[in-house]
Amino acid sequence: MESLSWTGAIGAFMNPLFLITIVCLALSLVMQIVMSFFAEPVTLQSNADGSLAERGGMFGGIEQVTKVAFLIALVLLILYAILGILLPYGQAGIIGLMFKRLLPVWISLILVYALSITFKRKLGLYGKLFDSTVGMIGFGLVMFWVFVAIFAGGFDMLITHDPLGQISGLKNKVPGVAVPDGNDVVWPHYLLGGDNLARDIFSRVIKGSVIVIAIAPLATLFAFMVGITLGLPAGYYGGKLDTVLSFLANLILAFPVILLFYLLVTPEIVATGIPSFMAAFLFVFPIVFFAVLLNSRFYTQPSKRTPLLIVVLSVLGWLYLSLISQEGTVLNFLPKWFDGFDINPGILVVFVSVVFVNSPTVFRIVRGLALDLRTRDYVAAAQTRGEGTWYIMLWEILPNARGPLIVDFCLRIGYTTILLGTLGFFGLGLPPESPDWGSTINEGRKLLLIVAHPALPPAIALLSLVLGLNLLADGLREESLKD
Repeated sequence: MESLSWTGAIGAFMNPLFLITIVCLALSLVMQIVMSFFAEPVTLQSNADGSLAERGGMFGGIEQVTKVAFLIALVLLILYAILGILLPYGQAGIIGLMFKRLLPVWISLILVYALSITFKRKLGLYGKLFDSTVGMIGFGLVMFWVFVAIFAGGFDMLITHDPLGQISGLKNKVPGVAVPDGNDVVWPHYLLGGDNLARDIFSRVIKGSVIVIAIAPLATLFAFMVGITLGLPAGYYGGKLDTVLSFLANLILAFPVILLFYLLVTPEIVATGIPSFMAAFLFVFPIVFFAVLLNSRFYTQPSKRTPLLIVVLSVLGWLYLSLISQEGTVLNFLPKWFDGFDINPGILVVFVSVVFVNSPTVFRIVRGLALDLRTRDYVAAAQTRGEGTWYIMLWEILPNARGPLIVDFCLRIGYTTILLGTLGFFGLGLPPESPDWGSTINEGRKLLLIVAHPALPPAIALLSLVLGLNLLADGLREESLKD
């Protein structure tokens, strides 16, 4: 079996066109940047009739060239993808085969975008996101990796080889290398080459997304529940409660984040059982949050409140016990027939560390919002109606603080993703053989001066997800300010 090229048979006529387009795009961007220093400023409504103004002359012509070159490059990329999917295996090239392997992801993205744009006027803030170009791009990048994680983890699709499997002779081999004869494999090539242990880089990057998508959003959600549960009463009541909670939050924030992570995930600290007891404490807050949320909402309807609380708290209690009772930890106390699931102890420690580090920052944000919103007229109206304090905090103040909190949630997932990559890079918390992006980058950087391909794919994956989250946050902030 011969090795694959990047573009296969379609590269003979597509590559020159794409190269010329990229060169034109780069030159036009450089000329546009240079000429912007000498061009006259243009306002959005500088015409007499109030219509949008367009630049004329050479500057306007260069702007048009930039737009046309970008559109042509985008069309060529789509053609690469379509032809790669339609052509037979040997002619598609590496890019075409990756597009073909990720076909379920592309179909899912198209469906989500089509449905979201069609019904965007009925979907609230989420629908308004599709009025923002920046938000749509960020949403697409984030959902790409979400769907990759779903299909790779939940349905065991997308990967081409065992992420931990090794094939002799493929150590540090370049992308598109053929698997030696005699190996019983479904895919006869390593699409992105082999790493320093002869493992398939493409499969490791795809499988690594499962770890990131599973930990980062969920850990951030837990941190928000802790921060909201403590931040709302601190901001609403003030006084000694606010002083004590703010002091504890500032005490945690006084430690450098990386140092705090390092202390929490080191084997010596894990052996003491401190992360397990921290998990038992922090994971109570989601139960408290939902209990107070439902009780405050249906307090005047006991016939509905009581059965709802019994069902919700029973499920959350079982999840809580299953989550903190893990094999290999000091809190392994549940019988196997009642223990719903077990998580890798390393992943649990990382999860707890992320929640612990992010909670004080969320607390301060929620506290600040509560201090501001508690003086609004709708809060005074709720107090006049005789509503309880938790009802006012959760059903009056919190909904009106959703804009900044949603934006911070997206940004914080990005920070958490970077922290997970940092921990994996230093080999802390996660298992040594883990395909997470940080560990994969660390393995690849050891030979970066000799072979660059093992470290680049996970680094690009990490960059694209964090970039998508930041763009998504910008889009949400832009649209929330219009409300």
